[in-house]
Amino acid sequence: MSDDVPVYYLKKMEPKLIWLMMFVGVYWAYCLFWGVKGALFSKTSTDYFLAGRSISVWVFVLAATATSFSGWTFIGHPGKIFTTGLPYAFASFYALTIPFTGVLFLRRQWALSKAYHYITPGEMYSDYYGGDAIRLLTVLVAFLFSVPYLGVQLRASGDLFHVLTDGLVGVNFGMFALSAVVVIYVASGGLRSVAYVDCVQCVLLALGMVILGGIAIHFAGGWSGFVAGIGEMVKTDMSTGEGLTPAGYSSKVAIPGSIQIVSAGSKATGGTWTGMMCMTYMFALMGIQSSPAFSMWAFSNKTSRAFRWQQVAASSVIIGIILFTFTIFQGLGGHVLVANGTIESVNDKNLVPLLINLLTDSAPWLVGLLAVCALAAMQSTGAAYMSTFSAMVTRDIYAKFIAPEASDKIQKLSGRIFVVLVALAALIVAANSSQAIVMLGGLAVAYGFQMYPALIGLCYTSKLTRKGVVWGIVAGLIAVTLTDRTSAWFGVPWGAYPLTIHSAGWGIFFNVIVATVVSMLYPETGEDKDRKLEKHRFLQAVSGMTPDRKKNVGLAWGLTAVWFLVGFGPFATIGNTLFSNPAEPATWAPFGLPSLWVWQLLFLAYGIFVMWFLAFYMGLSEPINPERLEKYAPKPG
Repeated sequence: MSDDVPVYYLKKMEPKLIWLMMFVGVYWAYCLFWGVKGALFSKTSTDYFLAGRSISVWVFVLAATATSFSGWTFIGHPGKIFTTGLPYAFASFYALTIPFTGVLFLRRQWALSKAYHYITPGEMYSDYYGGDAIRLLTVLVAFLFSVPYLGVQLRASGDLFHVLTDGLVGVNFGMFALSAVVVIYVASGGLRSVAYVDCVQCVLLALGMVILGGIAIHFAGGWSGFVAGIGEMVKTDMSTGEGLTPAGYSSKVAIPGSIQIVSAGSKATGGTWTGMMCMTYMFALMGIQSSPAFSMWAFSNKTSRAFRWQQVAASSVIIGIILFTFTIFQGLGGHVLVANGTIESVNDKNLVPLLINLLTDSAPWLVGLLAVCALAAMQSTGAAYMSTFSAMVTRDIYAKFIAPEASDKIQKLSGRIFVVLVALAALIVAANSSQAIVMLGGLAVAYGFQMYPALIGLCYTSKLTRKGVVWGIVAGLIAVTLTDRTSAWFGVPWGAYPLTIHSAGWGIFFNVIVATVVSMLYPETGEDKDRKLEKHRFLQAVSGMTPDRKKNVGLAWGLTAVWFLVGFGPFATIGNTLFSNPAEPATWAPFGLPSLWVWQLLFLAYGIFVMWFLAFYMGLSEPINPERLEKYAPKPG
């Protein structure tokens, strides 16, 4: 703390700081409690790395939801809506597309892990495809996903407390201090501690976003002031001619086309968030639940009954509604608050901290609560990736190649060491290269999405071979790197996001082509083929569709395709003008909402229906009968 800070300034800060320290202290105490309790329960490596495969239904529902929606959802998402407008709000569909991946794969991965006793996804992929290349690639993808993604979250916590203390706490000091407790409880208790802390973090994440949306509406002058302010924002854009789409509408309330051809170094007219960018960005976010870390969440469950409730109820319905309402209140409300002089010097990073600081004088206790909500959101994802990545390094590298005879005690010690090392790596990179970590963080989820072909081969078809999947992943990782913002490092002529298509879209395009072609050129026979067919016979026996459900597969594909292509893809431009004229706020109805926002809400409802249809009606997340699992699981020896 600086010596030249005026005394009156400290007195003004004191109530807020006291409440801040109190709430953070209670939160830290809860985290450390579960760190100790998790350590006491962790007798074996399976206890430590997978919580003894005993995670209950509602613990998974809350913990998996917290892991899926990080501090980016809490801080960055409203901020990007502020800077970009409703076109970026299409990203809120990740409340549904993230668990969409879970609907496709989690149940079947859980069945395989129960039957074949896998602890890490590397063990699962290696056993199915054969060889160690896929095992090592899985660890590499986990590293590329975990370290930058973790770095972004941890640095954001330092930035948050730097703003909330008005600069009294330095960014790097706050980042290291706030991360210390996470490292302690994760290293101590493993995945069990992460799961039970995540339960509280999930509640705090949702509660904080709702309260902040209410704060934005309140300071905008209620609903009428909020709606009028958005209308004035659009009128200002139209009068100045700045930030207009190719059709001449304000880019704050209209999507700038289906796709745009943009040369390197140039900007898309009306912004980059075209229909193709929105849809392929959803591909990237789908990488969260296809990442190796989430496979371990699936393995840790006591039963498969939890999956559909997390996917449909917790994520799609609750988080989906919050994102399409309260985070938009924050993002668009920020413009209203700037216009009426409530806040100033706003950007995508400080909008949420500024909204929290509005309560410094009137409700300092709420400042403390919201700060902990934000901190919990940031650390929920980071803790899971620390735990799962340490497990993969320990089991797939140390215990596989260095110390095959390592005891449970040694494996747990190794896991704890790697928790510390991965956290330190993320912190050091984040502290010394903030721009690089942001760029790498954007790559993380796109890298995770490159596991999709491997999962499709594992869960649904034996035609994708080991060579095909391995070379497909390699091609996908390279394509992602060369089409994201990191493309600037290599001097490629096309720049970031060619044709306004996200790097995840380019990555999966080359991934699938290479995986398919190589699999056709080098088909598997003999033991390799038999080993895979054994797994598919098992999956068909315990989780296959009934004949009645198979009749509706075409309908399921059709509903999903409409959702992706029309709801938030290239045909979403229909929503710009379907319900009202985006250039004339007087025509906005109902409730004074622009046409595009109404479109998003309608397809939120449609998307929830699609998720229910897939998870419940089609049975893709139907609980697996334990008796069938025991009957068809391979017998020891």
